[in-house]
Amino acid sequence: MEEARAALAAIPALAGYEGSLERLGGLTNRVYRAGEVCLRIPGKGTQEYINRANEAVAAREAAKAGVSPEVLHVDAATGIMATRFVVGAETMSPEKFKTRKGSPARAGEAFRKLHSSGAVFPFRFELFAMIDDYLKVLSTKDVALPPGYHDVVREAEVVREALAAHPIQLAACHCDPLCENFLDTGERMWIVDWEYSGMNDPLWDLGDLSVEGKFDAAQDEEMMRAYFGGEAWPAERGRVVIHKAMCDLLWTLWGLIQLANDNPADDFRAYADGRFARCKALMEAAEFSRHLAAIRNG
Repeated sequence: MEEARAALAAIPALAGYEGSLERLGGLTNRVYRAGEVCLRIPGKGTQEYINRANEAVAAREAAKAGVSPEVLHVDAATGIMATRFVVGAETMSPEKFKTRKGSPARAGEAFRKLHSSGAVFPFRFELFAMIDDYLKVLSTKDVALPPGYHDVVREAEVVREALAAHPIQLAACHCDPLCENFLDTGERMWIVDWEYSGMNDPLWDLGDLSVEGKFDAAQDEEMMRAYFGGEAWPAERGRVVIHKAMCDLLWTLWGLIQLANDNPADDFRAYADGRFARCKALMEAAEFSRHLAAIRNG
């Protein structure tokens, strides 16, 4: 709390705040509510893989697009950020996405609003380049990759080829849609935390949220119908499914970086191993080849 008070005092518009502070959630960062303000203080080691200047641009652009709260202050050097607190909103979780009626649809609508906004983010979120970057970070750490990780990356070349066969227009994407990055009022879904955002295949966001939210087939359908305004084409469904596997392949490495940085928020060894196992299982499923074929056929 002392660190949060000091951070607030260093922000001219908030320096006089003497009200209550409430610690909120966060896997890597420390997040607080200070009245009508949400304060974010970056977590240990995040400077190794987060570009705070890019994040600041993305957060402001997302706010202009109407899907994220207003940015009140950001310091790209320290990563400290203050945004407007969304009153009356529930921080989402896999359980809440199941119990809050219409929430998958509201998430789909928020994604559609973001992706069609014309916003331009400075970073290009490129899966295989990011895998290489994370592997470089891990090469300096004393953490073991799950057995067979490099083999699966090589097998994923067929995914790269299929996606390249019919490239779709990149859009401003969140790229890290953890359930906890969604705030639901019951009428509108807000999205927060733009650390990993960039120009990307927009269907990454849908596939990744489905994984993070442990969506069942009905939830996937609800989200996609809201996003596409009706039935998705086979190639579109295929991209969503393929990205489910690829996000697990990437975030496996992210989990290992958290483990190396002694992040106490979770058991990141189990997190990484679990994500990698799920990635392999999906890639080995018979339907995976069918979805790859649909993507190749456009």
